[in-house]
Amino acid sequence: MQQIQLQTLPYETVSHNTAIQKKVILRTDSLPHLTHFAQAYFEPGQVAESHIHADMNEVFFVLSGCGEIWIEQTRHPLIPGACIVVEAGESHEVRNSGGELLVLSYFGIVTPPTLHDSKIDSLID
Repeated sequence: MQQIQLQTLPYETVSHNTAIQKKVILRTDSLPHLTHFAQAYFEPGQVAESHIHADMNEVFFVLSGCGEIWIEQTRHPLIPGACIVVEAGESHEVRNSGGELLVLSYFGIVTPPTLHDSKIDSLID
């Protein structure tokens, strides 16, 4: 059993944009297949630039604020209560296009190797 209090966790930076703050609730060694479980705080105008995770599905849940996520060059709105699943190999970019703080909870799950890994590897290289 684990119990973590969000308010006691330190702020860290998001690797895709070090100006964006996050709190990491669970890390890779916390549960099998979980890469992370975190909460990110995007100020208006902040963007986590487009990137791909070759071996991880990522799930985003919007707690407050609004913005957009671009997945494979298609825009999807981020509004409170929205849940977005980004599959391994899909390029994605998150941006706060609103006028207030965008708060997202998100986690990653490791995916097993697939036949598409060589295609994904060529996109990342």
